Amino acid sequence: MSTGGLGGLNKSPNGVVFGVVQLQLPNVVTPTDLAVQTQCIVDLVAKARRNLPTMDLVVFPEYSLHGLSMDTNPAIMCSLDGPEIAAFRKACVDNSIWGCFSIMELNPGGMPYNTGVVIDAEGAIKLYYRKLHPWVPVEPWEPGNVGIPTCVGPKGCILALIICHDGMFPECARECAYKGAEIMIRTAGYTAPIREPWRYTNRSNAFCNLMATVNVCMCGSDGTFDSMGEGMIVNYDGEVLAHGTTGRPNEIITAEIRPDLVREARATWGVENNPYQLGHRGYVAVSGGARDCPYTFMTDMVAGKYEVPWAETVVEKDGKSCGFAAPTRTYKGEETPPDIPK
Repeated sequence: MSTGGLGGLNKSPNGVVFGVVQLQLPNVVTPTDLAVQTQCIVDLVAKARRNLPTMDLVVFPEYSLHGLSMDTNPAIMCSLDGPEIAAFRKACVDNSIWGCFSIMELNPGGMPYNTGVVIDAEGAIKLYYRKLHPWVPVEPWEPGNVGIPTCVGPKGCILALIICHDGMFPECARECAYKGAEIMIRTAGYTAPIREPWRYTNRSNAFCNLMATVNVCMCGSDGTFDSMGEGMIVNYDGEVLAHGTTGRPNEIITAEIRPDLVREARATWGVENNPYQLGHRGYVAVSGGARDCPYTFMTDMVAGKYEVPWAETVVEKDGKSCGFAAPTRTYKGEETPPDIPK
């Protein structure tokens, strides 16, 4: 296992150092609990800075603010202009560090969104994402409707963010790469039964897209659920650079990523340059490769008629088994992201 530069202790001129926080799984029921947990995250931003002065970006897991209760109580939902995001922005400024944070976002028109934000060291929100694929039937969140954005991150790297179950869909990671992401962050609240799929999808998402992946789950127990931590930072060739295997809550797993080497691989690899070759099939045989779409699932999805052959046998098609009433609203499609507070 490579740890290039000893996990970021010896930072290279072209390196970007990430820290992923295996945050202790909280219980959040009241607005007071929410305020206490907000301060806990703020304190851990400061710990991250003290922990490693070379760190460029600290990543907190999905559910780090709200815990795993799936509570949709409006009193503990957040907004981009609310006190929680304001506290995270100030923490990034105070500690001169970028941060990636998770909130459950109030949605007056329906169920809350499961939202992630990336904030720069000056306190500006640089990336805003709503989870595309809630973990059904367990999660009640509104499906994301702002696509998968990218942003320019520390030292000019291109970042994307997906959340938890999104990473089980290879299409999500491919979309990140297709939009130029050199580093994909994946935050999660997964518990121990998902440990092995978590490990191999973090690696396959990296290799299949020549893209580094930065991944972390919640950690520890809230008395009901046991989250696993499993912070993983994976290089573009699928090699694990750092892996939190101790299950120790609030441990920060660190590694340096070289975006310049991602760019070099994407430019110079012949064999296994998969993101390019997907749209240029057989370029040895035909000039420029075949540029058509041979995949029925893609064309059917675009046409609004995606359906697997075994759809009639699928048992779970709403959230009733997990205590949620069957929905009556239909999906409205992509929309313009909300105004980002200055």
